[in-house]
Amino acid sequence: MERFKFISWNVNGLRACLTKGFMDFFNDEQADAFCIQETKMQPDQAEVVTEGYNQYWNSAIKKGYSGTAVFSKHEPISVTYGIGKDEHSTEGRAITLEFEKFYLVNVYTPNAQPELKRLEYRMQWEDDLREYLLELDKKKPVIYCGDLNVAHKEIDLKNPKSNHQNPGFSDEERGKMTELLNSGFSDSFRVLYPDLEGAYSWWSYRFNARANNAGWRIDYFIVSKRIESAICEAKIYSDVFGSDHCPVGLEIEL
Repeated sequence: MERFKFISWNVNGLRACLTKGFMDFFNDEQADAFCIQETKMQPDQAEVVTEGYNQYWNSAIKKGYSGTAVFSKHEPISVTYGIGKDEHSTEGRAITLEFEKFYLVNVYTPNAQPELKRLEYRMQWEDDLREYLLELDKKKPVIYCGDLNVAHKEIDLKNPKSNHQNPGFSDEERGKMTELLNSGFSDSFRVLYPDLEGAYSWWSYRFNARANNAGWRIDYFIVSKRIESAICEAKIYSDVFGSDHCPVGLEIEL
């Protein structure tokens, strides 16, 4: 058995986050793999020195938008960019690393946007991603993480009533998360802390939301249900600043 530590963080622009303590947190934590979303950069736009780590980048074609990266201590067997469908390949939203015992899938889920104007695309993304994860899961267990842009249950955001049908808390988006979990996956944080309230990973920059902990839990580690008993810890690093999201973590023994 080997214990693995993973961290996921939507940095909301890595170049900005580098000036706000990103490397201090990165170096302190020494995770086996560090998954980031919303890099908003091409790899040549900033020097990101991660000694002892392999770097994998999937940047959007549109500069300064979206993008994912994974920094991994262990060299993977293979690396895949995207989720196997051309219509989802331009925004740099997914990277999969295959290891001996599992797949690690880092994702930045498309936002449904105001008035849910991108909801139709979001629904297609969710269906295609679930199909992709289930195909991987046939081969070996999956650890799927990232900013999934949905608060699944009312417990996962401060103000569920006033946010009903807002982006990230629409019945449709929540339903897709339920569908994914029902297809053989587990929300690692809720496996360990099913009833913990006030546990959030994103706060609006407006209305002093972070100071008042008026947040949403939209960053996740989702694992194949058959390995949920291997979860040792699921963390939300709410005291780490540098973005409107805080990092989240998973420790698992496989």
